[in-house]
Amino acid sequence: MRVLVTGGTGYLGAAIVRALHAAGHHPVVFARRASAASLPGTAFDGDIRDLAAVRRAAESVDAIVHSAALVSLWRPRAQDFDEVNIGGLANVIDTARERGVGRIVYTSSFLALPPAGSDRPLDANDYQRTKRIARDRAMNAIAAGAPLVVLYPGIVYGPGPFTEANLVGRLLRDHAQGRLPGIVGGGRTWSFAFVDDVADLHVRAMERTEAAGEYRAGGENVPQMRVFEITGEVTGRSLPRRIPAGAARLAGAVEEMRTKLTGRPPLITRGAVAIFSHDWPLDSQRSVRELNYRITPLAAGIRRTLASIG
Repeated sequence: MRVLVTGGTGYLGAAIVRALHAAGHHPVVFARRASAASLPGTAFDGDIRDLAAVRRAAESVDAIVHSAALVSLWRPRAQDFDEVNIGGLANVIDTARERGVGRIVYTSSFLALPPAGSDRPLDANDYQRTKRIARDRAMNAIAAGAPLVVLYPGIVYGPGPFTEANLVGRLLRDHAQGRLPGIVGGGRTWSFAFVDDVADLHVRAMERTEAAGEYRAGGENVPQMRVFEITGEVTGRSLPRRIPAGAARLAGAVEEMRTKLTGRPPLITRGAVAIFSHDWPLDSQRSVRELNYRITPLAAGIRRTLASIG
């Protein structure tokens, strides 16, 4: 199959492209600098906010995997999140309808779902707010008959570039280099999903015509500090210190004020602290049962990640 992958040069998007290629499909890699990425398939330079560009890239494709997103703690222009995360999905749905594409696999986020113990999602920052709205739009599109499947990855980790989408990799790198000041919410539960497992689930959701609705793509549900316990077992490094939520909120307020004065990105925000102050487990059993989703043991995945850091 010929498959358009939006955001195909991103941390997860590139893994999806490689998984599609390995499965015998032909990926069309859509991103602003796709031609510079040296990924398999056909490169198409374009911006997800440009409907005409998305339509051109989708010519003669059989399916679309929509992984393009603005993943960031902060942007000077909040509207960027709306245009990419909400408007980008609208452009993909419009394009699929106009081109007669029979399958869309949409990469949502666990942050679009309510945290444990709540029946309402948070709107802690612009990324979370726009992914929550986009999820609502996706569900409306499914109800209207769009051939759309929604995936909710957990904390995606593994080898790869240290972008904002690779939070665990960045934390492990900083810890290895002695530059990690501490951990907020170390006792809170997260669902750690190995990047190759999540990429493979996208391929399966695209291939299987019976796949429908929503699928969780999590992993082991463990406290955040477990990642550093495994790291200590491998490297001998001591655990990072735990930063109390109150101190982190104060630091976030100071950083936000500094950002207003200087325009420089904040190191932490009160919204990020709010996210780290909740539990975010995922039940991925439907994905395991219906799509043969595999879950790499966290210890094995962290060892592979550490080996890539060097």
